[in-house]
Amino acid sequence: MKKQKYCLYKNKDKKNIKLNFDKIIGYEFNPKIKLKKNTISVTKIIIVKSSMIESILKKKIKNKLNLYLKLIIKFIETDSDDDGESLREALNDVTRYKSIVEYKYKKYLDKKFYEILKKKIEILEYELNLKLMNISYSYEDDYEYEEEITSRRRR
Repeated sequence: MKKQKYCLYKNKDKKNIKLNFDKIIGYEFNPKIKLKKNTISVTKIIIVKSSMIESILKKKIKNKLNLYLKLIIKFIETDSDDDGESLREALNDVTRYKSIVEYKYKKYLDKKFYEILKKKIEILEYELNLKLMNISYSYEDDYEYEEEITSRRRR
């Protein structure tokens, strides 16, 4: 498929305005929605207006935090000890998201909002670490108990 670049025209003078997309500074992302045939396919969107960038990122971050919060609530409410591996995956995912926010979104967000967001993510990490530690302690207690029982029987 041949890539096409489109030019903008002024209505009155019909002058050709060329844009150098490599020099445009703004928030860049790829759209997830794929449209039907016979439409223009958009592979990259660059948003330049700072207020629009901030509102889009806030909505995106809020949705992601709600997803992590629901996941953590599910882990805390269930008392099964089989969640150790899934807890580690969730903790790794939250830590990865924290680094994404720090290195990719920080420059577009308000300083106060970023500090609050950072604290929220740290609380999520803390809760996952706490649950993971409780599970690992319960495994160690079971192992010590089994070892104590087997040592008595060998006698």
